Amino acid sequence: MDDKLRVLPQDPFNISLENNVHPPDWVNPEPAPKYNLVVIGAGTAGLVTAAGAAGLGARVALVEKHLMGGDCLNAGCVPSKCLIRSSRAAADVRDARDYGIDVPGGYEVDFGRVMERMRRLRSHISLNDSVKRFSEELGVDVFLGEGRFAGPDSVLVDGRTLRYKKAVITSGARAFELPIEGLAEAGYLTNETVFSLTDRPARLAVIGAGPLGCELAQAFQRLGSQVSLLEAGPQILSREDPDAARIVQSSMAKDGVDLVLPCNIRRVEKKGGEKVLHLECDGQAKQLAVDEILLGVGRVPNVEGLNLEAVGVQYDQRAGVKVDDFLRTTNPRIYAAGDICFPFKFTHTADALARIVIQNALFGGRKKTSALTIPWCTYTDPEIAHVGMYEGDAVRAGMQVDTFTVPLSEVDRAIADGETDGMVRIHVKKGSDRILGATIVARHAGEMISEISVAMKKKLGLGALSGVIHPYPTQAEAIRKAADAYNRTRLTPGVKRLFETWLKWQRRG
Repeated sequence: MDDKLRVLPQDPFNISLENNVHPPDWVNPEPAPKYNLVVIGAGTAGLVTAAGAAGLGARVALVEKHLMGGDCLNAGCVPSKCLIRSSRAAADVRDARDYGIDVPGGYEVDFGRVMERMRRLRSHISLNDSVKRFSEELGVDVFLGEGRFAGPDSVLVDGRTLRYKKAVITSGARAFELPIEGLAEAGYLTNETVFSLTDRPARLAVIGAGPLGCELAQAFQRLGSQVSLLEAGPQILSREDPDAARIVQSSMAKDGVDLVLPCNIRRVEKKGGEKVLHLECDGQAKQLAVDEILLGVGRVPNVEGLNLEAVGVQYDQRAGVKVDDFLRTTNPRIYAAGDICFPFKFTHTADALARIVIQNALFGGRKKTSALTIPWCTYTDPEIAHVGMYEGDAVRAGMQVDTFTVPLSEVDRAIADGETDGMVRIHVKKGSDRILGATIVARHAGEMISEISVAMKKKLGLGALSGVIHPYPTQAEAIRKAADAYNRTRLTPGVKRLFETWLKWQRRG
């Protein structure tokens, strides 16, 4: 196998992973005369497109030059959440005394075992994305190798020509490389390499306080590294509700993360075994010496090498492939889905876009991306989950907003859990209960946001959620409390007086 395809370290779990998602002995099949769909890229969008189309009876070819499963399986959602779960376990043991539990002798994080657990679970999950499953169980022709457009109806891969009626570009995105002087020479980690670590870095600098940077900064701090989180802006998670970001920022500071913001990185140099970052913070020059640097500042689309010019597909190096609301590119026979073309670079979004592509490309459907209701979650502790508009979005769109906020300190289950640093915040269009957006900060906010996503998708107003019985006690009861707060605003002064009179009558009775 090409060394570029090797997943380090070469232990039994990573070898198993490779055998599943890029088997070294794989022989590409003989191409069919013509495919209904040729899909380039086997990340989430490509896998869902290929599996869904094949399940409907289409003849499908799936092309992947690296590892099936893409970023999510190999270097994103799966390994990062395994790491985060271990880090939460460490934090729970650390804080056990707050719950009346003494841990004799304290605790110790075995970083090697944490990473081994991640590799074991990732290898197990990789069966779902494996070449064997797609080729033998789903009936997809899998071609391993670099695919590029060769003509108006053909893709060339490994010397074979795949002819198609429609094609779908799902080649994904990769880590963005910052042009900081000396960074490349000093060496750095990205999400594509950090999960190959076997030894815990004693001192870790994380550049970028977006979702990836914050998740891994907190996780590594809890697993025993001393982490410094560097950000050019004044707060972490800059696109989130400022109050929500402040709650998470405070939690990370309590964990011991050194929050260096705002700051600019002027250059990096390597001194012996150290990597020294030269910073400018509030006009002051500072130096930060660390053992490893993790770059987490966003992603750029993989548009290179596809020969898109030859088939009239327009693209941008930063924004990716240009698509319309139906996910058609500027060539009507070619569609795109996932990180290669969409600003919301989430696995669940890639899945949703793939379902649109199947309907539109195969059946001439008119499903629109603009109709999607897209939630997302940053898996810090506590998590931040969001769906729809922020208040600023609504104001910029010319809408007046009413906002209902319930602190978790007012929710019985959160009090019992010792997890009162959080909130549910829901925005509605002023004068109505139409939900425009919501933000939840809670330990399991990602599990809670779907109730609001469903309400928005099905056009249920906030008032309707007041009538939904929530099990007591749960933290999701905060959503009902927000709905109750909205319903109280509907009581006119006259109704309130009548209600108060009725209550007095009831008490006298």
